[in-house]
Amino acid sequence: MANARELKERMASIQETKKITNAMYLISSSKLKQARKRLHDTEPFFYAMQAEIARILRHVPDMHSHFFDGRQNKSPDERKTGCIVITADKGLAGAYNHNVIKLAEEMLREQGEHRLFVLGELGRQYFSKKDGLKVDADFRYTVQHPTMHRARLITAKMTNLFETGELDDIYIIYTRMKNAIQAEAETIKLLPLKRMDFTPENMPYLTGVYREAVTLYPSAHSVMDSIVPNYINGIIYGCLVESYCSEHNSRMQAMQNATDSASQMLGELNITYNRVRQADITQELTEVIGGANAQKRK
Repeated sequence: MANARELKERMASIQETKKITNAMYLISSSKLKQARKRLHDTEPFFYAMQAEIARILRHVPDMHSHFFDGRQNKSPDERKTGCIVITADKGLAGAYNHNVIKLAEEMLREQGEHRLFVLGELGRQYFSKKDGLKVDADFRYTVQHPTMHRARLITAKMTNLFETGELDDIYIIYTRMKNAIQAEAETIKLLPLKRMDFTPENMPYLTGVYREAVTLYPSAHSVMDSIVPNYINGIIYGCLVESYCSEHNSRMQAMQNATDSASQMLGELNITYNRVRQADITQELTEVIGGANAQKRK
């Protein structure tokens, strides 16, 4: 058994660690609240863009846009797939990064040629070690402080790759907060778009909303070409903020668990420390009494 001094030093070390984990919990809590507010403020824009696309498709059902081109003439082996993967810049967030990377690796096992666009330093370090995997070297955006400007830069690059034929399918893998306790890694297909995604059945928040007739100028195709990038931009920004919220929510839970474990260890060590101190005091008393008895015999 360790002596009292060693136990005291260990308790002091755990106490310092507890202060750090508690501080990290409070920091993540503050960042989570700020990010959720930003997402709440921008969600109406995303829903408005989605509603306008549905509106155009309803009024011009025979309209053809290259953003809806599924390129069915290509076989699964010939298709070029691009995937935006949102991870964290640092760890200490439980299984947050593991779940995203696992979902990305499942996609990489599918047919076709794959190309990754990784956000977050941990994800970049992980996938850069994979042999034969194309990871975009210029896609070095941080995931901290997600902004609409950064989402626009990502959108511009991805839509350009789709329009020029360098990519046939574009996905984004991110983490969505289902509730205050649970988060789940998900995959969304950004391009090509599907008309079925803009039907009333898939847009329940528009049920019962009156939509008047519209005049599209200069043409329905031009308006669609303008709206779709903004719609994609809204999705990407939402995914960036959701992932940012999920990261800090996971870190809050991990730090809370670490703080609770530290408190439990301190409680157990305190009991052990008291027992050792009691044993030391008893030993000292025994030695004093033994010394006194030896003096009396003399």
